Amino acid sequence: MELKVIRKWFSTKSTIGELYIDEAFTCYTLEDVARPKGVKIYGETAIPEGKYKIKITHSNRYNKPLPLIYNTAELAVVDGHGVKFTGIRIHPGNSDKDTHGCLLPGLAKGKDFVSNSRDAFQGIMDLLEISVELGEEIVIEYSNQQEDV
Repeated sequence: MELKVIRKWFSTKSTIGELYIDEAFTCYTLEDVARPKGVKIYGETAIPEGKYKIKITHSNRYNKPLPLIYNTAELAVVDGHGVKFTGIRIHPGNSDKDTHGCLLPGLAKGKDFVSNSRDAFQGIMDLLEISVELGEEIVIEYSNQQEDV
């Protein structure tokens, strides 16, 4: 299964994008601010553009299984400049205050906001769980494509 996040709307607080699963539009996304590779402000930076793996693991923070995004053996994200991101997950939330580098899905978007996040998240989880049951590899690719508001 392949997920694609196309980041389109950038502000000083957040990054809004579109999520596609196997090339079908699924929902909108909200993340922290997208910054150049090698630049990270703890808890306020989206992971860099690139392709990563997804594994469903238990989240200690949310006390339930959630998708974890990673590209290293220790299940973290490391960019080409050695900057490390850990615990990057897909989970419900509505604004930059709900993300700590994680990907928040939503069925509608506004400035620095996505809504109906729980419904969007459940739809994603249902598809990911089927993919896991089928033994498929799950990957996610992030790209920045600025779009006018």
